[in-house]
Amino acid sequence: MSSSKHDIGLPPVGMENSSISNLKLDNDVLGLPIESGMSISHWLGTVRSNPLLDFRSSENLPSSVDVVIIGSGISGALTALNLLESPSPPKSVVMLEARELCSGATGRNAGHCKPDLWRGFTEYAKRFGNEQALKILANEKETKDALVNFIKQNKIECEVWDGKTMDVMMDDTMVERAAETMRAFEAAGGDSSFTDVILDPIEAERVSRIKGAKAVYASPAATLHPWKLVEFVIKRCLSLGLNIQTLTPVTSVSGRSNDWVVHTDRGSIRTPTVIHNTNAYAGYLLPETKKGITPIPHMCNLVYPPSTHSGSKALSNSYAVIYKEGLFSINPRSTSDGAVLFGGVQPAQDALESYVEENSERQYDDRLKDFQPITECVKTLGKEVFGWDKAPETGFAVRYDRSWSGIIGLSSDEVPFVGAVPGKAGQWMSCGHNGHGMARTFTCSRGLAKLVQGSSWAGTGLPECFRVTRERLNGQAYRPSKL
Repeated sequence: MSSSKHDIGLPPVGMENSSISNLKLDNDVLGLPIESGMSISHWLGTVRSNPLLDFRSSENLPSSVDVVIIGSGISGALTALNLLESPSPPKSVVMLEARELCSGATGRNAGHCKPDLWRGFTEYAKRFGNEQALKILANEKETKDALVNFIKQNKIECEVWDGKTMDVMMDDTMVERAAETMRAFEAAGGDSSFTDVILDPIEAERVSRIKGAKAVYASPAATLHPWKLVEFVIKRCLSLGLNIQTLTPVTSVSGRSNDWVVHTDRGSIRTPTVIHNTNAYAGYLLPETKKGITPIPHMCNLVYPPSTHSGSKALSNSYAVIYKEGLFSINPRSTSDGAVLFGGVQPAQDALESYVEENSERQYDDRLKDFQPITECVKTLGKEVFGWDKAPETGFAVRYDRSWSGIIGLSSDEVPFVGAVPGKAGQWMSCGHNGHGMARTFTCSRGLAKLVQGSSWAGTGLPECFRVTRERLNGQAYRPSKL
């Protein structure tokens, strides 16, 4: 899912001065339809006949294997691939998925690999220092480049778009905040050459096609169909010997260092190595992560734009439309069906969080669809910045089609937890990706696989502040140390 204001190290953003912020959350607006099962994302809705959805490599679970990977999203799939393609691959790897293949956050996001190349610098620097802040941002660019290169080199049919995303500042406060952050980033040695800056409001509005734009910062990003990417990775892993078992929830992990038993309702597997790629669901099997990772639903909305923004007039860039207390992440799927996906942290996210607080079980519940406060925010944005409320004289009017939920894992310090689980030798994790996993998991999974096979932290190439420690899991600040 798209990132929360709590998580990705970006400056707080919002909408006090926008009419969007005045959205009334009346009882007749707060409709809360719940699916009997999972809500259906755009990605999952396009692959219902794919046999990998409920695939099992064998009728029964093996009694013992070298590695058990829990979770079949992009993190689990890429971790498996990196292990199996390594110079010394494990002889046996089982992947256990509680539900359908890739039906968690990866299969429910907005399809946006939007690396932060500068905008989060100030907040990261406050928390981790300039050196780590620069490493975090450099890692995001590396991740995006590696992901796109992997897709192109393997000719993966996952509807990839590779271009410039536009961070559109919608009020003077955000314009000034962006300028201050860019100055601090450059002063610390950050490379701003990848970012095009437009500070003239007239030009910003013209280039972005966003009514009311004050400034634009454009930088490299990508969009894609994430389920189809995972499909390719899983197929390659299967050819390398992966045993995958969908619809097989893990109920517990017991045992001792390097001798673990992974329990399911279909049987148990003994293994020296357990890898948790469960992101927001980490706390179910790893209770020590509950202070460090908080699950929270987010919504994505699917919109079919009117004829004024279709065909040759379709949006050709992705966006973050940024106000003082919220942002809209927008993926127009310009290389495929042209549907526009809206994610992000809209002003009504507070209404969603209030709904979740009423019942703690809702933290993990992705059955929610068409949460009206957020849908109304999307409609207001469509009306105010794109002019989609005006019915075209010919062609099609806008259609606000549907929305779905997904669970993101908010880490306490806004960066993921990657590495060994403290006190449980042989257990590893890559979790808490803050709804920002598409811009991090490609390198995090590669680094995790190296750690599992004996690499030092330096060998991963990841920022040191990503490393799992007891202190971080307890919500304490990262402390630099020799790794």
